[in-house]
Amino acid sequence: MKKIQRFLAAVLAIFGVVGTANAELIIFEWGGYEDENFFPDYMAKYGKAPSYNFFSDEEEAFQKMRAGYKADLHHPCSPSVVKLRDAGMLEPIDTSRLKNWDKVIPEMKNLDGFNTDGNQWAVPIDWGSTTMTYRTDLVSEADASTLQSFADPKFAGKVSIPDNVDDAYALGFLAIGVTNWNDASDAEFKQASDFLRKVHKNMRTYWADGAEIRGLMQSGEVEISWSWNEVAAILESEGVPVRSKEETKEGKSTWLCAYVHIKDNAGNTDEAYDFLNAWLTEESGAYIVNEWGYGHSLAPVMEKYGPDAGFGSLESYAKNTLWQAPAAPALREKMISEFELIKAGF
Repeated sequence: MKKIQRFLAAVLAIFGVVGTANAELIIFEWGGYEDENFFPDYMAKYGKAPSYNFFSDEEEAFQKMRAGYKADLHHPCSPSVVKLRDAGMLEPIDTSRLKNWDKVIPEMKNLDGFNTDGNQWAVPIDWGSTTMTYRTDLVSEADASTLQSFADPKFAGKVSIPDNVDDAYALGFLAIGVTNWNDASDAEFKQASDFLRKVHKNMRTYWADGAEIRGLMQSGEVEISWSWNEVAAILESEGVPVRSKEETKEGKSTWLCAYVHIKDNAGNTDEAYDFLNAWLTEESGAYIVNEWGYGHSLAPVMEKYGPDAGFGSLESYAKNTLWQAPAAPALREKMISEFELIKAGF
């Protein structure tokens, strides 16, 4: 049944919208997060899921919202929260309406850009890593131990990375030894871009969502991918010989995503807070940790379920990693334009 649901979600994501006919709350979301197990309390209260519109790239989402698309809640990751806030697109979060706000991991609440000028702009929800993910029956341990394999000609046509500028440049910078993109020089930016151009020559496709890359890895069309936690977690549970390799020579990338309340929204504020509260529960957290392999923002959830899922402390999880911190505006714009050129073959 889960496979059928995921297939349908992927198909619906391609066409942009999924939801029930009379749904009022509108969520602008990554494909896959419409899974009702993430917000059981909301389902119990309303008896129906929100309406969804999906995006696969945060810059695409930003441009659509700037053009006037209306939603109540949006699910960006940390680099985009700052951009959305600075563009005047966000409504501050009323944390007094969040029942478990006091249980959210403090470092996540106070992340750079999430809490400024006395306002909370984002509700941290999920966190994880983007790592070397590979078919253990097709890729040697030696090749899986380095990110340089993404650019190795022997993997021509067998590589896939996200159609996502932050994940892409996390790979590029890590491959050249940079673990803080805000400290990168112009020369290092060029080196990271040149590495991504080499990767482009090996690309099977730039994947848009977890369902797409899982399908490509399950079939063997893709042998190595730069993927989120869910890819290996779900495929391994289905018996596919896939592993996530966090301990590569160059490391991994880590990220944090959050819900934000859109300023020019669709007018469903009460439902929006009910939805946020449904996410901030132990039941929701246990599901995302145990079934999807992601971290959750509630401290009690991570204390209870994190160790068995391979999560240590935030400090230990962040070792040998490039943290996808909000990039300086000029750098981010360079990354966006250069990535478009790379994908176009230039």
